Amino acid sequence: MSDRLAVLPHYLLPKGALTNFAGRVAGAKGGAMTTRLIRWFVGKYDVNMGEALNSDIASYASFNEFFTRALRPDARPLADADFICPIDGRISQFGAIDDDQIFQAKGHKFSTTALVGGDAALAAKFQHGSFANLYLSPRDYHRIHMPCDGKLTRMIYVPGELFSVSPAAARGIPGLFARNERVVCVFDTAHGPFVMTLVGATIVGSMATVWHGVVNPPRLPKVTEWTYADQNIVLKKGEELGRFLLGSTVVMLFPKDTLSFNPAWQPAGPVRLGEMMANLK
Repeated sequence: MSDRLAVLPHYLLPKGALTNFAGRVAGAKGGAMTTRLIRWFVGKYDVNMGEALNSDIASYASFNEFFTRALRPDARPLADADFICPIDGRISQFGAIDDDQIFQAKGHKFSTTALVGGDAALAAKFQHGSFANLYLSPRDYHRIHMPCDGKLTRMIYVPGELFSVSPAAARGIPGLFARNERVVCVFDTAHGPFVMTLVGATIVGSMATVWHGVVNPPRLPKVTEWTYADQNIVLKKGEELGRFLLGSTVVMLFPKDTLSFNPAWQPAGPVRLGEMMANLK
């Protein structure tokens, strides 16, 4: 079966209703029922609770508390690198931005302007730059960390679809990461601007950042921006940036001639928070 046929149900499913329902279930404090759900999930996806700061499944009051669990401080040592991997997951794609085009999968690209919600001036800062699309599966740790030191300047909420962001969906749905709902976080760094985009998906109940809290819901009807020029929000390499409630994808943008990716990285390969992602050119 082709990838296009495989993702046909994604166009037909009531994605919004499913996502809202999943969000209510995940946020509910159901006592023994919540514990049974978490135990089933841990077994189904082979979640390593030994890495969790709190490994007691029965102590989590809601599925969301379990899903966004913290890791032990020693679980993800930071590599001696200029840029570290910000998540646990798998590489979807990475490499050079072709003018303003980001490679999604065979036969599919999307523009930097579309990704950041139509801001051509922001997108132009990454012309011929570098990108990395990283996928978080349900079994992964779901907090997102900083790949380098950065000062927050803007956050942009972009409404959109709620397609799955699974590898099959990336291969079968054109422009997927620039069509789905997303939160675009813009930073200044010692090496120029940097963008971290949190991409929503089916059953992703919400996305949150450490400076704002939960960004969605509510799901706003239009592009909405927050600016932080009057604040000094600085996050260090390895510090938490935000989190997903259920799995999704992050898309990072870097300016031209900034970095060289880890030569061991390959599309579809596994990655872990804190490992070397790249060094300065």
